[in-house]
Amino acid sequence: MINIAILGTGKIIPEAVAAMQASNKFRVANIWARPRSRDKAAALAAQFNIDKFTTDLDAILNDTAIDFVYIGLINAVHYEYAKKCLDAGKNVILEKPFTTSSAQAQDLIDLALGKRLYLFEAITTLHQPNFRAIRDALKKIGDVKLILCNYSQYSSRYDAYKRGEVAPAFDPKLFGGALMDINIYNLNFVIGLFGAPLSVSYAANRGFNGVDTSGVVTLEYETFIAQCVGAKDSASPCFLNIQGDGGYIYSTSPPNELNSFDLAIRGEDVQTFALNKFNHRMVHEFIDFGEIFEQKNYAAVESCLNTSRDVMTVVDRITARL
Repeated sequence: MINIAILGTGKIIPEAVAAMQASNKFRVANIWARPRSRDKAAALAAQFNIDKFTTDLDAILNDTAIDFVYIGLINAVHYEYAKKCLDAGKNVILEKPFTTSSAQAQDLIDLALGKRLYLFEAITTLHQPNFRAIRDALKKIGDVKLILCNYSQYSSRYDAYKRGEVAPAFDPKLFGGALMDINIYNLNFVIGLFGAPLSVSYAANRGFNGVDTSGVVTLEYETFIAQCVGAKDSASPCFLNIQGDGGYIYSTSPPNELNSFDLAIRGEDVQTFALNKFNHRMVHEFIDFGEIFEQKNYAAVESCLNTSRDVMTVVDRITARL
């Protein structure tokens, strides 16, 4: 088993720990929290039968038994803590978004590659068997013309936001908002399949503090256009649709789950594929990370990092115009 330490005690952490344990690749050896969250760390350790919890980051960074560190902290500090871990010689799994700028992303990538460390963005979309099957099916629908992605989910924090209570998820100073949260999955879906676009634009609905509560990213490629809708202020059926001149690929799942998809080739019956093996959306990514590490498949590390960098470059191009 690969020993991993957890940084953070927020909403994502119980899901991540459960997925790590279900993957049978990782053993969670320690949980770090800031002093004010010590009781949360203690409760998580008890809930998941984890031996240790601590408020001393150095206790983790100096522990030679720790192979990986998983960072599940707020967006604004992803770069800071990932750099600390890489500097200490730890392999890192970094929750999405990878960083808050392409410069930060490139710095982490250069540091990891220079030290031959394993650095991953925890973006579930790219590790689902259904995503890989969609990539393989693209050649069957002819020339791609249009892509439409909609991931809209009414945030559990939006009512409080409307009352003037600003959580980090809706604080632009902490890199909250729809683009840096829910639309990151859509961007990874498109860029993970087709690479970086030629041009980018963003139209957003903005709240009282300027944060984008919902918005539409338009990505223009040489021969097709992709639009990515992400909303935290309203709900809608989620879908992913790739239209080609010979058919289409369609999913009614949000991109972070991608539970199934339809392949419709013109003139043939629609085929439905549901290839994911686990109900929890995060298990496949931790299996991937574990296998890549065990097999010393560093080419896979570099491939994943290229997508993370391309996504952050798109985010940069958007934020530069805001």
